[in-house]
Amino acid sequence: MDNLPACEGPDMNLRPPRFKMPAGATDTHIHLFGPLERYPLVELREYNPPLVTPQMAREVFGKLGIARAVVIQPSVYGRDNRAQLDGAAEIGVPVRAVVVLDADTTEAEMAKLHEQGARGLRYVLAHPGGLPVADLEWWADRVSELGWHIQFLARGPQLLELAPRIEKLSCSVVIDHIGMFRSEEGLQQPAFQAVVRMISNGHWVKLSGAYRLTQKPPPFPELKPFVERLLQARSDRLVWASDWPHVFVKTRIPNMTELLDALADWVPDEAARNRILVENPASLYGF
Repeated sequence: MDNLPACEGPDMNLRPPRFKMPAGATDTHIHLFGPLERYPLVELREYNPPLVTPQMAREVFGKLGIARAVVIQPSVYGRDNRAQLDGAAEIGVPVRAVVVLDADTTEAEMAKLHEQGARGLRYVLAHPGGLPVADLEWWADRVSELGWHIQFLARGPQLLELAPRIEKLSCSVVIDHIGMFRSEEGLQQPAFQAVVRMISNGHWVKLSGAYRLTQKPPPFPELKPFVERLLQARSDRLVWASDWPHVFVKTRIPNMTELLDALADWVPDEAARNRILVENPASLYGF
């Protein structure tokens, strides 16, 4: 695995965004990494992450005015959630977690994870090593008993293929990175229309990962029509996320301030933006 790309560390030289961050602003998607000797990486992975500590997260949140966060289990840790859960307790702000579990995880173990802040199960389809899709309905029934959701990291075609099953699940669903469709294929492309149907039916979409949908730099104006369409469908089912520290990015690594400024461009209405940053994540994650 020595030939894997090594990801750069995050940009810590940040300024506040150009709008006033509301009280309770939430970043619903960050990752913590390392140290390697304590949290080893799985062999089947696509990148080597940088060291990203809870202290670094706390510094970034302080600069930006972020008051709450959600740590998301990254693919490079497989089903070992310790780096995220241990780090969540050290960040210094209220934190929730989305985890990846073995099928033999007991009800008691899941209840303990709930006490540690877990509120969702992550299906990683865009990288190797994720949970098997064959178990999707079985997992949905299990997590629904705790009020959890299932979060999908899936590329547009994968999401489109799964959409008929997702729409029938017994739990809520969260779609990573606006659906990871190809922005140049337009609003009518089947993958994005599937995302619109899901949010219209009460599932959730993260306004995140813009740099994974387009090759162009911030503020990503080409994505504004997609966000506007989702706002029209269900503004109460959108949340914002930075995807910090932006691992495995093949374009210019973005600055978190730029991402918040892009949100201001996409959602100029302050009340709607505050719902996305505060009220919606409070409802989804139980802050």
